[in-house]
Parts: sequence; C-alpha cells; structure tokens
Amino acid sequence: MIGALMLMYYTDCAGNNSLCIKKTVVVKDSPSEDDVKFSKSPNAPKGRFARYSPKEYKLNPSHWPGEMGKAVVISKDEEILKNEKFKLNQFNLLASDRIALNRSLLDVRMESCRRKQYPSSLPTTSIVIVFHNEAWSTLLRTVYSVIGTSPASLISEIILVDDASEREYLGKKLENFVSKLSIPTKVMRTGKRSGLIRARLIGAAATTGQVITFLDAHCECTRGWLEPLLARIAEDRTRVVCPIIDVISDETFEYVPASDMTWGGFNWKLNFRWYRVPQREVDRRGGDRSLSLRTPTMAGGLFSIDRDYFEEIGKYDEGMDIWGGENLELSFRIWMCGGTLEIATCSHVGHVFRKSTPYTFPGGTSKIVNHNNARLAEVWLDEWKDFYYAINPGARQADVGDLTERKKLRKDLNCKSFRWYLENIYPESQMPLDYYYLGEVKNAETANCLDTFGRKSGEHIAMGACHGLGGNQVFAYTKRQQIMSDDNCLDAASSDGPVKLLRCHGMGGNQMWTYDKEDQTIIHSQTRRCLDKPDDSDVTLPTLKKCDGRQSQKWIMSSSFKWQAS
Repeated sequence: MIGALMLMYYTDCAGNNSLCIKKTVVVKDSPSEDDVKFSKSPNAPKGRFARYSPKEYKLNPSHWPGEMGKAVVISKDEEILKNEKFKLNQFNLLASDRIALNRSLLDVRMESCRRKQYPSSLPTTSIVIVFHNEAWSTLLRTVYSVIGTSPASLISEIILVDDASEREYLGKKLENFVSKLSIPTKVMRTGKRSGLIRARLIGAAATTGQVITFLDAHCECTRGWLEPLLARIAEDRTRVVCPIIDVISDETFEYVPASDMTWGGFNWKLNFRWYRVPQREVDRRGGDRSLSLRTPTMAGGLFSIDRDYFEEIGKYDEGMDIWGGENLELSFRIWMCGGTLEIATCSHVGHVFRKSTPYTFPGGTSKIVNHNNARLAEVWLDEWKDFYYAINPGARQADVGDLTERKKLRKDLNCKSFRWYLENIYPESQMPLDYYYLGEVKNAETANCLDTFGRKSGEHIAMGACHGLGGNQVFAYTKRQQIMSDDNCLDAASSDGPVKLLRCHGMGGNQMWTYDKEDQTIIHSQTRRCLDKPDDSDVTLPTLKKCDGRQSQKWIMSSSFKWQAS
C-alpha cells in the first residue's frame, strides 16, 4: 500500500442509516519497531514470490468503543433496540455498528512469536470471503482487518462472494465502497442461493494469488496473522494451514484470545469439536509452542491452501449442499492423500461465534448435514461408515447423489485408509478402534438400556426402553475400561454416585469400569461399587450400590448391533 489509507469510524452505519458520525485515522506503511523483523533466508523460494516490508500497526484513540478488543456495553435504555437488531444476524449488531471498521486489537501473540523471523520472500495470497445478508459493519471490518494487518505486497486481491444476499446495502453501495480500497477488492455474485461450499468454489476460481486464504465474513485479523500461514506453505505446498481462531463475543464484541493448546477433532456424529492437544504432539514440537501444530481436523472457516494444490486434491465436494461436513471431508482428504493439516500458533484471527444461525435452508439443517456427512462417509470412512449410520440412522436414508467422481478421486490420489488415519493421525479419536464391546447395555432385571437421551457433558446418564435403533443407546466398552458414548464417558465421583456423562479424559480414575462377563456386573474400579438399576425415587437414573449379586446389578452387553472394525 502506497501512502496513507483514510478509514472511517462508523456509528450506527449499517444498512441505509444515514445518521453517521465520522472520524478519520491514518494507517501508514512504514516499518515499526513493534513489528516482527524479517530476515533474508538462503532457502527462501525465488521467482514467483513477492518481496515485502513489515506492516506498521497504528492504534486508534483508546476511548473509541471496542478499541483493543474491549466489550461494548449497551445501556438498558437501548435494550429493546439491541434485541430487535440481534435477530437480523444473531449477534449484537448495535454494538458492532459502534465499533470502528478498523478497530485496534491487542497483539495477542506469544512473545516468542513476536520475535520470529520469516523469509523475506513469501507467496502472495488471494483472500476469499463468502457472505449472505451479512451486516455491513462486520463484513467491512473483516476486510479492513485484512488490509490493516497484512503487508500489501502479499495480498493479490480480496474477493467478496455474495451468495444471493437480499439486503440493498450489499448491492451497488458495497461495490462502490470496496472499489476505493487500497487493496484490489471485488464483489462477485452467485445469482442464486448456492451455499458456502459452492460460493467458495466460485471465489477460488477467480483468484490469482499462489495461495488461497478463506475467511468467514465476520472475522478480525490481528498483527502478524498472515506471515506464519504463508511461510509454512512456502516450505511445503501440501501443507494446509489454519490460524488460531479467537472468540469475538456475539453479545459484546469483546475479543477473547483462544488457547494454543487445542486442536480439531470430531465425535461419533461427525460433528467438529475442539479438544486439548495431546502430550505426543507437545513432545513432537519439543515443547516449543510457537511451532505449528498438526491437527486431525479443521473448523473449516479460516485457512490457507496453495491454489494449485487445492485443485489437485479435489477442491471441495461440489455434491455437498450449503455447509456442514465439508471441513471434515477436506481434513480427511488432506491427511489420507499425502498432505498435512496444521494450526499456525503464531497466527490469530478472531471470529464471531453465534449461538444459532440466522439463516434457513430448504429441507432444514439436519437434512443438509445428513446428506453431506453421508457423502463423506461413503467415500472416506471405509467400514466406519456403518458405525456412523448406526449412530445416525437418519443419514442412512439420505440421498447421497452420484459419488463416482469422488471415489475416483480417492483412487487416483492413492489415498490411505481411514484406519491408517485413526491409528497414525488421530489415535485419540473417540471413534471405536480398540474396544471389548460395542452396542446396547441392558439391565437384566428391568430390560431397559442405558441411554444418553442426547444429554451433554456434566448431565446424568439415564435409562430407557431398549429400542434397538442404535443412536443414543450405543456404548463402547473400551480397552481403557471406559464406558463411552460419543466423546463422553460414564463417570462417578463418589461411592454414592451420581453416575454422569463427562468428557472422556483417558486417565482412568472416576471413568474406569470393570465388566465381569461371568456374573455380568459393571464395577466402578475406584469405589468397587456396582452399577445398579434406578431407585424408586427416580426411575430413569442408574445408581451405584454395594455389590451383592442381585439381578438388578447384572448388565447384558449384547445386541443386534453387529458392526466391528476390521
């Protein structure tokens, strides 16, 4: 960027509201002592890579709302207005509109990251941002944060893909606004509602940078976010690299840094989950937390990938609809087909995490997710697809469409098996691999089964009539002596119970149980008490009792659920 960029501070400027207080600040492109210092590397790639200078990060006045990531508090007098605006995007739009489009954020990197040196040449990247009816302030704040924190010579262009938005301000007004930005920025239109997956493919096809960086439309990039992503890809083009995704509160827009000790995983239902980084990955990096960590899966909203590699590996599955499952499908494909998936712990990008989506989809969300996950299962899970269908019966009936090309892609790329992935990339996975038993756990006296009823970690395990349909009544008795349902395990903190579902930790203790095949008892190893039927006071909650051989302490681990991992 040459010269200075004049940015506006908007108060309530979303939509067609013309009541707008404007102030200006200047962001210059001269080096600052606060920036990471870069050094030339004899091994740095040459030719197609652009040279650049560090970016200065200039702070706004501290009294502006939300500056340095502080929360914006709405007065009680405006509570009704806040709630009405909240419905539009499922976040506090009133707060967002009062924050500068180029708000300043703290440097949230660890100290060792600030001292890191990168090659003086890095590949250029195109930024692709898909939006549908996005708020003006969050969309433009995403764009300004890219411009304000990235060396200009590293950004080929910013491509905004409008997935059939209906709000007037996202039409010509947006096109005119972004045409004046210092980084080439253009708006593309899908024409009809296509969903995140297909809209991203439209944007990716228009890119010119060597690397494609995908961002969601309600993000804020922080100092030094881009260089760590590009540096890893410059060393190996088959690396796909994500930033640490920090939390921007949907209520106050407070910026909350996330831990560098979490990575991406998934549960039995193929839902993405964050889990603690295991010790083996800490050891692999020699305890240096500034080094990128290998992650089994990615959240999918924010990542960088070499443009040619994205094409070679099969881009996104175009048979998937809207969104959901595409992040796991791409994660499995990267690992199983010879690539590497990483989180660059020196890169931080904030994301507004909403409690619910403001959008509706034809047929409903569950239909779309079942369709997408069934396509994933059929192509990539091998024999584990039958386990997935047993846990999610609704997905078995999903119309997966034509999978010929995706199966051919897997064969052409000479990809490894899903067992290889579980054993080598994600041995901590909750997917059943090493277990004694998998199926229903039925009480011999009552003929009822253990049932999670979809309850979350910290809630009581329950019992219900055995239905033989799998789902919430499928439990694994693992070789770690856990009784597991999805990523939760049966846990008892005392001899009197209660028996709860808690996140599996693999450390034994409260979560270790011994099943005696001969007398059919389930003994809590720490208290030596037996799992028993519910008391009369609550006929749904199993209990812990002194072991005495009564019929109510006998549990049958057998069912019509015949799946086994080969």
